[in-house]
Amino acid sequence: MATLLVGQSGGPTSVINSSLVGVVRQAQKENKVNKVLGAHFGIDGVLNEDFFDLTNISNDELTNWSKTPASILGSVRLKLPQVDSSLEIYQNILNVFKKYDVKYFFYIGGNDSMDTCMKLDLFFKEVGYECYVIGVPKTIDNDLILTDHCPGYGSAAKYVATTLTEIALDTDVYKKGRVTIVEIMGRDAGWLTASSHLANINGDVVQLIYLPEVAFNMDEFLRDVERIYKEKKKVLVAISEGIRDKDGKYILEYQGTTESDKFGHMQLGGVGQVLAGIVNQKLGISTRAIELSLPQRCAAHLGSLTDVKEAEKAGSWAVKYAVKGESGMMVAYKRVSDYKIVYKTAKLTDVANQVKEFPREWIINGNSISNEYLTYALPLIKGESYPKYSNGLPSYSKLK
Repeated sequence: MATLLVGQSGGPTSVINSSLVGVVRQAQKENKVNKVLGAHFGIDGVLNEDFFDLTNISNDELTNWSKTPASILGSVRLKLPQVDSSLEIYQNILNVFKKYDVKYFFYIGGNDSMDTCMKLDLFFKEVGYECYVIGVPKTIDNDLILTDHCPGYGSAAKYVATTLTEIALDTDVYKKGRVTIVEIMGRDAGWLTASSHLANINGDVVQLIYLPEVAFNMDEFLRDVERIYKEKKKVLVAISEGIRDKDGKYILEYQGTTESDKFGHMQLGGVGQVLAGIVNQKLGISTRAIELSLPQRCAAHLGSLTDVKEAEKAGSWAVKYAVKGESGMMVAYKRVSDYKIVYKTAKLTDVANQVKEFPREWIINGNSISNEYLTYALPLIKGESYPKYSNGLPSYSKLK
């Protein structure tokens, strides 16, 4: 009998708690686990021994969690340094694990979280401490490799496609419309921006789509906008926040001021405003920029039921694999038949710090998406997952 510890890390999604629910529910069934702890604020909570006792959380409460967006345990943006440069941090983590008899550790997160899992697993093996470490994927960016897709992506894609459909309806009411540029998250991979193409199932909704995988050409962009506007008197453009020119320069940098985050990455957001200003100046067309920002990852009221169910199963399978003795792995989705998912594992050493780009063969002329993407993405957004409502508003859970 031992303690199972689970944490959440990085930017949340609308289904990150579904994966947590899967971990806790499965842990409650395992006879090798006698205590379940949740790390408050991820690895920071581990270092500070700041834990929630989840051992006896009721099934009804867990059900409420699965419909609640954002990280109910709290999150952190902390990427562990290399062991040889910060051995003290790892020794502190080891001491905490020994103190609480933690033999199973699960981290729900994206690329940096998988890196943390990998480093902890290698360290524990090096010092001979028995602990089974499994990463549970999470990211609306859908950019983790060796998995068909990531928990959180389906719901975010559903939100993006729905929102762009509604924006198009709003902007189409005028005889003389405008250019509308919608900025969507995605630093290095354009999966989420590509989901705007799902809106085109309902007709000609989004005319231009730009992803980071293809160099952005400003002159071609302006020509396309002008051509479409002359023809339709409206243009709806979807752009990834991370689009770059042929020299690798972020289009955001064209405004001249940039900031970096704690990991040294350029702080993105605002490229839509940059392009709107250029369209106004160069073409003289009324242009509005809309940044979808955080709602892309926290709109649980538009959650995909498929995404919610798969995310919980990912957490459950993480525990199943760990109690069977697997470690240093990430749970991954494998698509079989028309649409069926089976759960496998991928080595963290193969996954960490890699980026799965949107397939170049699905990008047409640098500004639109092939319908092959629809075959891939449509199953991921199927079904509706509604939270409980109270007084006309969603009633979400909080962990005290």
